[in-house]
Amino acid sequence: MVATFILTFGFIRLSVHMIRRGVSWWPGNVESGGIHIHHLVFGIFMMLAAGILEFGINPSGPWTVVFAALFGGGAALAMDEFALWLHLEDVYWSSEGRQSIDAVILVGLFMGLLFLGLSPVGVDDLERSSRIGLLGGMALTATNIVLVAVTILKGKIATGIIGVFFLPVSLIGAIRLAKPSSPWAHHRYSRHPNRAARAEHRYADEQARIGSARKWIVDRLTATRPGSSGD
Repeated sequence: MVATFILTFGFIRLSVHMIRRGVSWWPGNVESGGIHIHHLVFGIFMMLAAGILEFGINPSGPWTVVFAALFGGGAALAMDEFALWLHLEDVYWSSEGRQSIDAVILVGLFMGLLFLGLSPVGVDDLERSSRIGLLGGMALTATNIVLVAVTILKGKIATGIIGVFFLPVSLIGAIRLAKPSSPWAHHRYSRHPNRAARAEHRYADEQARIGSARKWIVDRLTATRPGSSGD
């Protein structure tokens, strides 16, 4: 799943850049009856097929690998156009289209942590046969879910994803200041000007440290040009 997610994302980004540059020998967009079919459509059907077959057939052996690969590839196609189904507009090459890159990175991060053999906090405890172990696992899982939710509401989505697997990370993320643009800051910091100012100062420094490197990477992947549109 992880392998096909990464490879499919790389391939589809190469493909749309080749199409946009008008490379004659590269296959063009898929159209039917004059309608351009975005690749997220194929991704959605691939994920549906993989999920239905996995749960319906409950296969073993190589078919499990096939369905995992199908799901990973479909997820990459769908997430690559995350901005389109978020805004319900063709914003692939606009500044809003950068949200697709962020979404792919976050999903890839979550998949990668699972690939490393990590389990969400408390899940292993839920599999214990003793009542004390089960209750402890449920309490630990519930606590971490709350911490992860607070961390994400504070605008620290990557930290929240890592916190799913590491309780100290979610705890730190939930305690620290929220990003100024986050829902948490919008609803909570409006009554606390000092806290809002601290958040603005902290994340301005952070943006200065990592913002330029992140922007360079995203620019290479999106090749955004003002006023451009289309796939």
